[in-house]
Amino acid sequence: MKLYTIETGKFKLDGGAMFGVVPKTIWNKLNPADDNNLISLAMRCLLIEDGNRLILIDNGIGNKQDDKFFGHYYLHGDDSLEKSLAKYGFHYDDITDMVLTHLHFDHCGGSIKWNNDRTKYETAFKNATYWIAEKHWEEAIAPNPREKASFIKENILPIQESGQLKLLKNNEKFHNEIDLLFTIGHTNNMMHPVIPYKNTKLIYLADVIPTVAHIPTAYVMGYDVRPLESMKEKTNILNLAVENNYLLYFEHDPTNQMCSVHQTEKGIRAKEFLIIE
Repeated sequence: MKLYTIETGKFKLDGGAMFGVVPKTIWNKLNPADDNNLISLAMRCLLIEDGNRLILIDNGIGNKQDDKFFGHYYLHGDDSLEKSLAKYGFHYDDITDMVLTHLHFDHCGGSIKWNNDRTKYETAFKNATYWIAEKHWEEAIAPNPREKASFIKENILPIQESGQLKLLKNNEKFHNEIDLLFTIGHTNNMMHPVIPYKNTKLIYLADVIPTVAHIPTAYVMGYDVRPLESMKEKTNILNLAVENNYLLYFEHDPTNQMCSVHQTEKGIRAKEFLIIE
């Protein structure tokens, strides 16, 4: 099993929203904001090559929305999904499995693209099965008012229409060697693959711990629908990582791909920063 980091570009979100009740005087030292109170965040995905399967976890924000939409998020950097795949000799059509941790637009926007004459949407990965947690899918197609703006219908419904959608129940897996954790604090039934890597495993965190700065228990995003559950789930994941020497893989940290963790006097904290090799 070979792993590749896939950088799809950076965007900006409100720093206060990203850190919830944590004061700016604290979080601004960890991820400094610009004059508009916005902080830079990665949209970092993960590619797994295993025999004849090429599995992509999440796919970034995509490029099909209009300028007004992208104007809210200040896309920057030179990375893109297409360029990152090409860096390792791969193309969209090579992807056999498209695994979506959840259906917020910055994680699944690359799932769907315009057709050649821009008359309709189609799947970007025409040869892939799209794996999504069943309970999360149900939430995304009938969203609650708090999350409605994050579930964009053109990112979601064309997957079902394509016939490529595969819904996973909580006791099912998309790969025999990859375990799945599910969390409900950020959004209902977000999926976290736990993937063999070298002599250990890495946990794909998605939005349960979006950056290294969010490791402390109380550092929970204002976007989370159930912040108290997020705190419990973070604690469970961090304990799991310490007990088993697992690595944490960050989707949104602007600098750090991955780290090990250890117990300190202040709680569990990052120990060593690593990159996929």
